[in-house]
Amino acid sequence: MKPLILASASPRRAELLEQIGLAFRVQPADVDETVPAGEPAEQYVERLAREKAQSVARHNPDSLVLGSDTSVVLQGDILGKPGSVAEAQAMLARLSGQAHQVMTAVALAEGAHCQSRLVVTSVRFRALSDAEIDAYVASGEPMDKAGGYGIQGLGGIFVSELKGSYSAVVGLPLQETAGLLAEAGHPVWRNWRCSKESQT
Repeated sequence: MKPLILASASPRRAELLEQIGLAFRVQPADVDETVPAGEPAEQYVERLAREKAQSVARHNPDSLVLGSDTSVVLQGDILGKPGSVAEAQAMLARLSGQAHQVMTAVALAEGAHCQSRLVVTSVRFRALSDAEIDAYVASGEPMDKAGGYGIQGLGGIFVSELKGSYSAVVGLPLQETAGLLAEAGHPVWRNWRCSKESQT
């Protein structure tokens, strides 16, 4: 079975792969994440996931490479990682009381071959006070996260409704990831069983 590489430095994506018992190594991709003018959010997210996977796969032809990208989209605007405290506060103020979309794409590259899936989840925030926004930003959690919040951390208390994949909002849609791996001959359950047997 081919080794698996995660083309991401995200600890959250690594934790999700570990959660389903996969053995892998991390090799972050170096790609330009600039959003081209006029590119739809769905296309941008899936393109970036594929570029990340393919970038690492070119140097690892005998491995399977997972790439992923997540964007928070509000009224058609892609909300990236905040570059400052003021930007994080402004993002959270925009999300307050609103429903937004979290778009996560996962791509699996094997040599020159690449398959991808896009998952769109609807997330609604309750109304946030200025004091809550300030306290959350002061925690530091928003600064390295798309949209300025982490649903798996303190930001989870702001979410009043979620329709779709929770793991995709965290950073990696597990159902779709497992499906891509199974299609490539790297099924999660076989890996999980082998891992358990090696521990006995």
